[in-house]
Amino acid sequence: MKSSGIGGQAVIEGVMMRNQEKYAVAVRKPNQEIEVKTDSHQSFIDKHKALNIPFIRGIFNFVDSMKLGMQILSYSASFYEEEEEQEKDPKAEKRDGVIMGITMCVAVCLAVGIFVILPMSLSNLLRNWIDSKVLMGLIEGLIRLAIFIGYVLLISLMKDIRRVFMYHGAEHKCINCIEHGLDLTVENVRKSSKRHKRCGTSFLLFIVVVSIVFSMVIQTDVLWLRILLRILLIPVVAGISYEILRLAGRSDNWFVNLISKPGLMLQGLTTREPDDDMIEVGIRSVEAVFDWKKYEEENFGKSYS
Repeated sequence: MKSSGIGGQAVIEGVMMRNQEKYAVAVRKPNQEIEVKTDSHQSFIDKHKALNIPFIRGIFNFVDSMKLGMQILSYSASFYEEEEEQEKDPKAEKRDGVIMGITMCVAVCLAVGIFVILPMSLSNLLRNWIDSKVLMGLIEGLIRLAIFIGYVLLISLMKDIRRVFMYHGAEHKCINCIEHGLDLTVENVRKSSKRHKRCGTSFLLFIVVVSIVFSMVIQTDVLWLRILLRILLIPVVAGISYEILRLAGRSDNWFVNLISKPGLMLQGLTTREPDDDMIEVGIRSVEAVFDWKKYEEENFGKSYS
């Protein structure tokens, strides 16, 4: 199986697919019509190719994906806003940009508090009974892993999130369908896997696992310094995790498949089986930015002429 190079994201009642600088967002509107928006987005790494080096590019790509993802989520949500006049407001776009920036800052602060400071504080309660710094680091990492999985489980109980996870499944199924040489039809997508090695869920799990290793190795008795080091190491952890995910997406050997299994298992929580209407939305998004017939002709010897 050769990677198609396309990636995507589930949004509110829709799917975004990205192929290099081009991306498309397909959304099922309240009237059941599918709205497809295509646009281009040049990443920070594309603009500054000197930074496209291992363990550095992942940091910028992660931030870039978060920024684009927030914009696309805001776009998909606009179809379901109660006050449609907001779209006609000439100041709405600027106001939305400010709100999005504030939202991202708050989200980052919450993530640091929940996934960095909280596990460290909880593990620190055991410091009087455990002398080994390596073991303390392991306990801290395992608490972080438990919080992460618990968080995913908790949000999966929400009705709206479950629908997003269904669209997430549709996104994966569409990519798996074409990467296995099948025509991109509803029937073929339906029988394709809803798990994929390049998924953001796997990336987040790699971040947690890599952070456990750093927690075990880098230790200090000064609490504030330990917190500071954890925060400063976030870009390093993200950079390493990105390279592991990149390798997983391009290789199919036994070792890569082995380290990918936990992420694929976790995707059992972040993806759900989509219905045919959701699959149709995913197909429309793929076809807006990717010539899957040409891809299958080049990689599977098929002919559509």
